[in-house]
This record gives sequence, C-alpha cells and structure tokens, in this order.
Amino acid sequence: MEFRTEKKRSERMKRNDNGILLRTDQLTKSFGGLTAVCRLNLRVHRGEISCLIGPNGAGKTTVFNVVTGIYRPDGGDVLFNGESISGKKPHQIVSKGIARTFQNIRLFSNMTCLENIMAGQHCRASAGVWSSVFGTSRQKEEEKRIRDVAESRLRLVGLWKFKDEPAKNIAYGSQRMLEIARALATQPKLLVLDEPSSGLNDRETEDLIDFLKSLLKEDLTIFIIEHDMKVVMEISDWVTVMDEGRKIAEGTPEEIYNNPVVIEAYLGKEEFSEEEGSYDGPAPC
Repeated sequence: MEFRTEKKRSERMKRNDNGILLRTDQLTKSFGGLTAVCRLNLRVHRGEISCLIGPNGAGKTTVFNVVTGIYRPDGGDVLFNGESISGKKPHQIVSKGIARTFQNIRLFSNMTCLENIMAGQHCRASAGVWSSVFGTSRQKEEEKRIRDVAESRLRLVGLWKFKDEPAKNIAYGSQRMLEIARALATQPKLLVLDEPSSGLNDRETEDLIDFLKSLLKEDLTIFIIEHDMKVVMEISDWVTVMDEGRKIAEGTPEEIYNNPVVIEAYLGKEEFSEEEGSYDGPAPC
C-alpha cells in the first residue's frame, strides 16, 4: 500500500487550532430513535486533504449533510473559519466558502457543460433584478466575469471540448469532473466531496487523485468521504474513521491502515463475548 508522504509525520504533529478551517464540536444528529452522528469532534486543517471513512451506515454522509446545511444538528456545533455555521441554509454556507459534490451526480442534464458551471457562480453574483432587466453595464460585466470563471474551470478539469455539449451526453467519469468543476466555480475555501471515485475506472481514479492533489496549489482545502482505501491512502494528509455514528480513530494514512480498531470495524466483530456473554458494542449516545 502506497501512502501519501509529502508531509513528514513530525510536521503533522505540530498541528494546532490556528490551522483549523472546519471543526465539529460534540456534533449530534438523530432521525427518530436512530442516532446517526454521536458527539463527533472532527478537525479539518487548512491546505490539507482530509478523508472521512467508515463502514456503510457509519454516519459519514450525515456529517456532510449537516456541515453543508442540508440537515440541522440536534446538538453540538459546526464552525467554519472560526464562525458557527450550525443551522444556516445551504446557499448561505456556499457563500461562506464551502462547496460540495454528491455521491449521486447532480447536474442540470439538459444544460450544456459550460452552463452547468456558470450556474455554480450564482452565489457570487451581485447584480440586482433591475440591472438584469435593463441590461446595465454592471450586469454585462458580471455576466462576462461569470462566463470567464466557468470557462477557466472547464479547462481546468479537461472538459473544454464539451463546453457546448449537454451534460447528459458526456461520459460518467466526465460528469464527475464536471460536478467538481461546478463546485470550484463557487470559489470555495473548502471543497467537500462525497465518494468522488465512485463509478470510475482505474485510469480515471488515478487522474482524479492527481487532479485533487494539484488543487492544493490553489490555496484550497479538501474534505472527502471515500470508500476506496487505495485512494484514501494515496491522497490523504489526515484520516478520521467513524463507526456507528462515532469517531473511533484518527491519524495519518499509515497509522489508520495499521490501526486494529479500524480493521475490526471494517471486518466486523462478534457483538457478544462468547466467554462472558456480555454486549461488546458501543455505549448509547
């Protein structure tokens, strides 16, 4: 297994609160009688690629949905850039500088690739209704800026040749990159990706890894849910592991790969001790 080694472990050990871009404090979210996330303390440091992993049903996507405003937390707090964003609406959180993609691709299928990315700029638009109605110089300048940003993002992900093609007509792997390009068009500080390698072939996955690493040069921080452990180990600076709604481990990719608690969570364990007949599962939240 190949691990990411751009940063020495001794440098990572110097991590402190001044470098935190996103954090959750005792974050809790329940649905009826089911607690999906239980008192989660999580940290995402600036300029790094952080991965959130865990078995199916661990609560990972719920964390992302709370962070991005789709769900309101039932307890605890989410802080971005030192400011609480708990309970804010998704469009407010985007305007703060958090953009995301989804496990199931969500594009405007009948719009062109360029138009899809231009839609991502709506949170940065400032021209009012009257400027749009009367076609003022301010509105025209803003429209040009939006188009310029969209074109640059389309070139960045290598899809310029498809600029006039409806999104539904391009290959699945290209649709994945188009969704990332649209997220980047919001000019985020934090890019949140839910299973970005899902459905990609080996070549597309390698290209995705290289691309995401290159984004760190753009003064961007990346937070990923990922099921492919090869991707996790190659791309991550820091990994947080969840199981049954709780954080069970965190550390460097190599530390996580060799952590017996993590291995147990993925491979499974007996819920009851054969010798004592006692429950060995997690305590209630």
